[in-house]
Amino acid sequence: MNINIQTRSSKPIYEQIEDQVREEIASGRLKPGDAMPSIRALAGELKISVITTKRAYADLEKEGMLYSTPGKGFFVDNPDEQLLSEKKNVGLEEKLSEWTKEAKRAGLSKVEARDMLDILWEAED
Repeated sequence: MNINIQTRSSKPIYEQIEDQVREEIASGRLKPGDAMPSIRALAGELKISVITTKRAYADLEKEGMLYSTPGKGFFVDNPDEQLLSEKKNVGLEEKLSEWTKEAKRAGLSKVEARDMLDILWEAED
């Protein structure tokens, strides 16, 4: 699992971890039953506090994304597909909202922005 922490982000580190783990699960790169790195191992790898990693795992467990087995660690749970889809849509909406703000700041009209999206959409096929 590859987690990238942006130290200059206004988003807390534990939320960055949570978001990236959710994305890994939603994309299918992490599958139900997959073992997660231990809290200490992930903290060491990211060079962050064990408390921060523990917070991220605890929040993900409350959401039903992970489950813990005493003495064995954390594992990917089998989350509700509808919930995963909704979380993915919320993430996309946030990114599109930010993109829209940037497009407006750059002086693009709605038509120009739509044209840009159409071009980029077609380029991805």
